[in-house]
Amino acid sequence: MPIRSRSLASVRSPTPREPPARLVAAAVLAAIVAGAVLAWTGAGDTARLVWTGAVVVALVPLSVSVARELRSGRVGADVIALLAMAGALVLGEELAGAVIALMLAGGTALEQTAQRRARRDLTALVEHAPRVAHRRAGDVLVEVAVDALVPGDVVVVRPGEVVPVDGFVEQAPAVLDESALTGEALPVTRGAGEPVRSGVVCCGSAFTLVATRTVADSAYSVLLGLVRGAERERAPFVRLADRYAAHFLVLTLVLAGGAWAVSGDPVRALAVLVVATPCPLILAAPIAIVCAMSRSARAGVVVKDGGTIERLARARTVLIDKTGTLTLGEPAVERVETTAEHGPDEVLRLAASLEQVSVHGIAEAIVHDAEQRGLHLTLPQDVHESPGQGLEGTVDGRHLAAGSEAYLRSQGAEPSFSTGSGAPAHVAVDGRAVGMIVLADRLRDDAAAAVRALRAAGVHEVVMATGDRRERAEVVGRRAGVDRVYAELDPGDKLALVREAQERPVVMVGDGVNDAPALALADVGVAMGVAGATAAAEAADAVIVVDRLDRLADAVRISARALAIARQSVLVGMGLSLVAMIAAAAGLLPPLAGAVLQEAIDVAVILNALRALRG
Repeated sequence: MPIRSRSLASVRSPTPREPPARLVAAAVLAAIVAGAVLAWTGAGDTARLVWTGAVVVALVPLSVSVARELRSGRVGADVIALLAMAGALVLGEELAGAVIALMLAGGTALEQTAQRRARRDLTALVEHAPRVAHRRAGDVLVEVAVDALVPGDVVVVRPGEVVPVDGFVEQAPAVLDESALTGEALPVTRGAGEPVRSGVVCCGSAFTLVATRTVADSAYSVLLGLVRGAERERAPFVRLADRYAAHFLVLTLVLAGGAWAVSGDPVRALAVLVVATPCPLILAAPIAIVCAMSRSARAGVVVKDGGTIERLARARTVLIDKTGTLTLGEPAVERVETTAEHGPDEVLRLAASLEQVSVHGIAEAIVHDAEQRGLHLTLPQDVHESPGQGLEGTVDGRHLAAGSEAYLRSQGAEPSFSTGSGAPAHVAVDGRAVGMIVLADRLRDDAAAAVRALRAAGVHEVVMATGDRRERAEVVGRRAGVDRVYAELDPGDKLALVREAQERPVVMVGDGVNDAPALALADVGVAMGVAGATAAAEAADAVIVVDRLDRLADAVRISARALAIARQSVLVGMGLSLVAMIAAAAGLLPPLAGAVLQEAIDVAVILNALRALRG
């Protein structure tokens, strides 16, 4: 049977029929103390029975776990502990067996505690997809479950709501935030008859949608299906302890068998097994990794499991989405172009005064920028808005119009500015075009620094992967300093990038629904949790809970240091155990003394592993 390492998933939590490891550890500790009291009072036989019970409490679930691994063709670190505890019972060394049981249950409890804490921290981050929709029935709206929608139903989507099903616009232009699906940060307008996909957000006035598919067949559900498929495709992770244990097990059995064969005393073989019990393996890695998870959480990155820490430590390629990840994911004023007779601040002030009464995302960005510049805004009058096109009204006694080129022409003004990149808002005063406000998705202040920090942490290549247009993507990529830019990608294209990455492990960072499949397939998926989509957070292995991309580099550094400390603890601990094994094989170390010595080694390993909390 091949000696193989097992998946970290196998130690994440107990099965429904297995007691939690913390309860096993508490029961074993109580039994050791009770047995010691009994032995001190002269009730030695009763003490041995109590210690035997402690060993059995730990031995039964361990035997079930090891048997399950053996049936799968895998042998992990726990086999040595199983042999040592069983041998201790057979040869009458109950206390030594109980001490081994305590260390084994304690290490497993640490791993399970880390998983529970990570899942609990993430619960508050994940928001669920829409559960209800407003279906039009005659002249009334009826609230129904989204699963009840069928093709042909007319649905009213209100401002701020997520479109529940695929369909097309029936009435009024729909102003939509499609960044979750396409990576396009700026709002888009869909006219009557144009298709709309589920998962996008209504960021303008309410509109009516005619469903063309059921929820199960719509874009959002299809993407979730891709996520589940990608999770199944990703190879299981190997636990650090088991990678060392695969070799250490062979050495242990050879030494124990040799000691028995040469001396003829099975107790010598047991003594070798006792000091060979891989408590440094079982304890060092979990403690260092739990410390790294705690430090990462304090830095603003919640990691779901210990395997993610190990993979982050060795990350070599990072794929980063643009919208909401490298950029803020919302429009911001990039520049103001004007005619000779009007200054930029004056054009911006007039436009912002008019836009104050609009709820459009671009209007909010213009008003925000004017306020940041300290411009004095006046209240507009007689405002009329054409959803998705523009608006006109009176500001300071002058007639103003702001919006698209087509809208300005409809107001009798001819735009005279080249749009180029970004989203333009043309401005006309008294029927004459006077300026253009260009908006774009603004790069995060820490984006370039985050890319540099990732390289300093050991990442070899940083790549931007986005569904946005190539022209905009190239500009953002240059400013951020990434190595390569891939634009106009759909979710399947991002999956292909993850699969084809040459240097692994691969980290994928994103915040949209369109990133979820790639997040699930990558060696490490990282979601921007502040504004990230539900599917992205659910598919990811870690979530950045602060609005700082540079915290990812912090998590990589923390993980690398923790992994180095874990390896150091494992190698030093197992080296000391090897010396003790040789002494036990020579008859210099009886089982109980070996168990006590192993405890001392464990304490040293724990203290060293706790260094991962600092620095």
